Amino acid sequence: MPSYNLSHLAQLENEAVFVLREVAAQFERSALLFSGGKDSIVLAQLAQKAFIPARCPFPFLHIDTGHNFPETIVFRDAFVARLGARLVVRHVADTIRLGRATEESGPNPSRNALQTVTLLDAIQEFELDACLGGARRDEEKARAKERFFSHRDDFGQWDPKNQRPELWNLFNGRKRPGEHFRIFPLSNWTELDVWQYIEREQLKVPSIYFSHERQLVKREGQLLGWREGMALLPGERIETRRVRFRTVGDMTCTGAVESTAGTVGEIIAEIAAARVTERGARVDDRRSEMAMEDRKRAGYF
Repeated sequence: MPSYNLSHLAQLENEAVFVLREVAAQFERSALLFSGGKDSIVLAQLAQKAFIPARCPFPFLHIDTGHNFPETIVFRDAFVARLGARLVVRHVADTIRLGRATEESGPNPSRNALQTVTLLDAIQEFELDACLGGARRDEEKARAKERFFSHRDDFGQWDPKNQRPELWNLFNGRKRPGEHFRIFPLSNWTELDVWQYIEREQLKVPSIYFSHERQLVKREGQLLGWREGMALLPGERIETRRVRFRTVGDMTCTGAVESTAGTVGEIIAEIAAARVTERGARVDDRRSEMAMEDRKRAGYF
């Protein structure tokens, strides 16, 4: 049981460390899904703490869409090099080239959903029995249904109606050959908790989280970062605004928010007053009412 003399961040940290150690105890081949975003940065920090003085036992796995923010990729490589961790990158472009997935067409094509195939192929390639991710229950209603240990069948699929109970911090990692688990140590964290932890631990994050001037295109009510080769729809134009990004996703579907927050403290104050969730700026979540759950059922993050 948590000690009520601890701060809420300390309680969350202890819980996440406990989950990470359970993964190391119950599974043989695990990987930490690392995008270079704030949640995976916090998860990496917790993994360092969980096993100190030993190194983090999990390799870092990034599924690269080819449409990532350039600043994030530069940060990813520097962060992993600083930790001395092993980084494995698998590319959606290779999945498309091999005929395992088909590039989207239309006015707003995205590779976001195509990551599922690349991820499942990587899980099979490395025979992973567990993948650690930084998803949180407060992000989106489908993610709110996840357990800490989220079972996936031998097709990589998730059944939200058939999940195992997790009582008294007992995590059931039993699986059949070919099955695996997605592990979410940050399940009980909020966006505000993540930023407060980043402030407490003085963690570095990619520059796109802070206010900066950027060329943008307003599409479907969202401010999307303009990129080379992006086709403009009728009535659209490229404009420059001072913005920041609350999430680090595929550039084709991750919207910016107008902001002057240039420090972690200012971001914390901004989030505390926000009335829209961080995924409110994700265009891919708006494709249907069940967009995220449909993707997760198929094996998405």
